[in-house]
Amino acid sequence: MIKETIQKEINKILGENARDFVVEKSSEFGDYATNAAMMNAKGREGGPREFAEFLISELWKSEEIKKVVEKMGVAGPGFINFYLKDEIVSGHIGEILESGAEYGKNEKEKGEKVIIEYTDPNPFKEFHIGHLMTNTLGEALSRIIEANGAEVKRACYQGDVGMHVAKTVWAISKKQKEIRDASDLGQAYSYGAQNYEEYKTEIQEVNKKIYDRSDEEINKIYDEGRKISLEYFEHIYKRLGTHFDYYFFESETGVLGKKIVEENLDTVFFKSDGAVVFPGEEHGLHTRVFLNSEGLPTYEAKELGLAKIKYDAYPYDTSVVVTGNEVNDYFQVLLCAMSLVFPELEKKTKHVSHGMLRLPTGKMSSRTGDVITAEALIGALSEMVMEKIADRDIEDKGKVAEEIAVAGIKYSVLKQSPGKDIIFDPQKALSFEGDSGAYLQYAYVRTQSILRKASSTRVVLVDTRTTLVEPISVLERLLFEGLPNTVLMARRELAPNYIATYLIDLCREFNAYYEQNQILGNEHSEHRLALVKAVGIVLKNGLTLLGIPVLEKM
Repeated sequence: MIKETIQKEINKILGENARDFVVEKSSEFGDYATNAAMMNAKGREGGPREFAEFLISELWKSEEIKKVVEKMGVAGPGFINFYLKDEIVSGHIGEILESGAEYGKNEKEKGEKVIIEYTDPNPFKEFHIGHLMTNTLGEALSRIIEANGAEVKRACYQGDVGMHVAKTVWAISKKQKEIRDASDLGQAYSYGAQNYEEYKTEIQEVNKKIYDRSDEEINKIYDEGRKISLEYFEHIYKRLGTHFDYYFFESETGVLGKKIVEENLDTVFFKSDGAVVFPGEEHGLHTRVFLNSEGLPTYEAKELGLAKIKYDAYPYDTSVVVTGNEVNDYFQVLLCAMSLVFPELEKKTKHVSHGMLRLPTGKMSSRTGDVITAEALIGALSEMVMEKIADRDIEDKGKVAEEIAVAGIKYSVLKQSPGKDIIFDPQKALSFEGDSGAYLQYAYVRTQSILRKASSTRVVLVDTRTTLVEPISVLERLLFEGLPNTVLMARRELAPNYIATYLIDLCREFNAYYEQNQILGNEHSEHRLALVKAVGIVLKNGLTLLGIPVLEKM
């Protein structure tokens, strides 16, 4: 890529002692920009701007730079802007068409093994909108890291033991109710949660029986509920376009986690008031319980066991864990403890968190039963879409409506940088115009509609690398290495919002181009059709990376 050529030539000039700098795609001033002069001016004669002028004079001595760069200039406090030759920009369309579905991918991380844990719904509870967020972010990160050449394994960690399970199993046993589907489990959990304080002793006894498998009736309720829950989750994964390679359960990790804590007693973990804790204060954090007063492992201990079980199952180079940001503080303590018990695994672990998805009714609360499930949200949005497309000639409108609804949710999550809360506005999320998933889908549909109308005209790329057909458009400059660069940045920052932002910018520029230029029946139709086809490829590849459904008609 041109970016790498510029970086390489600047490094040659700066030498071994060069300070880190970036070369980034630019949309306002030139095609690329770098802060190399600003980062490396210290200790040199003159300021950053003078050093930038020096770098430019040296760069013009490079044959590689001369091949692709038309001009360079200094801006602001010392940025260097690069303007590429028109034939280089226009010729890039051919690369997009030739690469097709592979465009945007690279092999930077070929040979790397990455395991990504996300979604993590708990059996015996419903799959709520928080799980939707984790799933959306985790699936996008999985695809982005795969696009950078790494081998990626998807993992889902589920709490199939613990007080939430005990509350549900107790409620079913208490009410003598048959479990028909996942909604029955959700209602039972709510009943158990609401009555916990009154029946605390009974529920705690059920919890012990679940752990030691000592009661036949409890075992039967537990086994049936676990089976129904996991089948229900698989149904939702399929609707969201997600799959998992590994499933880990707290019933497995708890045993190992407890053993790890006990083996590190009086060195890493210490007894306190009948429990076993990690003294986080000694590390600038806070103390957390790893084994409770009954000797049972807490979530923290189970996470330690999980890290080891993950690595034994798949010896990873990197482990990415996606959670809600409400556990950020807890995760810091966990990583600190892990650094003392499994230092090599801690170094390999990256934590990515997301904020809350807030709806008009406020934050959901599974403790009170006022929980907004994923299926309820998708269903409600699908009904809204059905009203919008009721008079359109579309096959299987129900499927299309759901895929637009899913796109609305996913784009709303992914357009924000990870960690920020999201105010979800259903009307805006489903709008065919503006900053929405449907807008992205519709732009792609438009490219395919144009190409179908032109089916009688063979789409041929005019070789603009030697002869410019017409002046370079802003759209062509935006297409030039835009997706490949954005994929690299999204991977580096573990932030899919870079891709979401790039795609929305591309859609806006494409729609502006479409309004201002006649595509068919024009002397430049072949070139413009090639441009439209290139936009379609980039949009489809980008949407796929985000896990957003791609539609041919809508």
